[in-house]
Amino acid sequence: MHRRTLLGAAALPLLATPALAQAGWPARSLRIIIPWPPGQSTDIQGRLVAAWLSERLDQTVVPENRPGAGGQIGTNAVAKAPPDGYTLLSASIGPITFSPLVQRTPYDVERELAPVIAFGPAPFMLLVKPDFPARDLRGFLALLRANPGKFSHNSSGVGGAQHLLTALFNAKAGIEALHVPFQGSAPALAALLGGQVDYGIDTPAAAWRMVQEGQLRALGLSTAKPSPLVPGVAPIATSGGPPDYDIGGWNGIMVPARTPQPIIDRLEAEIRAGLATPALRRQFESVGVEVEPKGPAEMMAMLRGLWGSFGPLIQQLGIRAE
Repeated sequence: MHRRTLLGAAALPLLATPALAQAGWPARSLRIIIPWPPGQSTDIQGRLVAAWLSERLDQTVVPENRPGAGGQIGTNAVAKAPPDGYTLLSASIGPITFSPLVQRTPYDVERELAPVIAFGPAPFMLLVKPDFPARDLRGFLALLRANPGKFSHNSSGVGGAQHLLTALFNAKAGIEALHVPFQGSAPALAALLGGQVDYGIDTPAAAWRMVQEGQLRALGLSTAKPSPLVPGVAPIATSGGPPDYDIGGWNGIMVPARTPQPIIDRLEAEIRAGLATPALRRQFESVGVEVEPKGPAEMMAMLRGLWGSFGPLIQQLGIRAE
């Protein structure tokens, strides 16, 4: 009996460890994995959240760029990380929504990741250089349809958001063009600016300043509704493009599955509080995000809705990662 009592007493700290760790969270610095190179929209938003949480949690939240494979490398690193609340993912539409629909990913979103919060919708822009021979979207489509395979477009990587958004646009619009993938949004945008490719789809975070300065021309928005954050750019769907083309990006925070719910709740509450402040809201709006936070349940419902909408369409159009 004495031996059993000692064994039982020895087991108590082990049983209490998760609760104790949860109660003391965070006891050290956190990291937020950004699965893209610096300067990309997901990187900017992830760094804004890292800076805010560092103040609110009294612990440093370190942004860590882990780019590659259309965002899959960094996403998989978080999916396989310990579910202790110390590793966060700067999540986005490419590796979470689209990649699982067009290829086998090393992670299972629903089994290995848990949503915390989505910040809000963001449109993409169809972009060309100012000297592109077509002046508007109708002229652009007429030119490309008349010259199948003679024009090229960029993307931030195979299977990423830019790749899939452009592939869907091309398929719906009846366009045949060469896909030239790059390792991230910045080199893809540089190739467009340098004339290595003819057109591309990118975020306001990456390209709106260049549109305003006249370095690029925006032919349309990916969303069916115009955005007050990119004034003067009409939706593709209402400017002569495919009338059912309506795709907005999203960004948010996810954590490894089985992260304790109180930690998820705390992260959501702190980020939601930040997005309610005028200063942080303005910073998100400056990169094209219309701040409309969604908590874990709403975010998961959004993801399932996107998979349900785009899965059959991608299969019907035969779009696959090369």
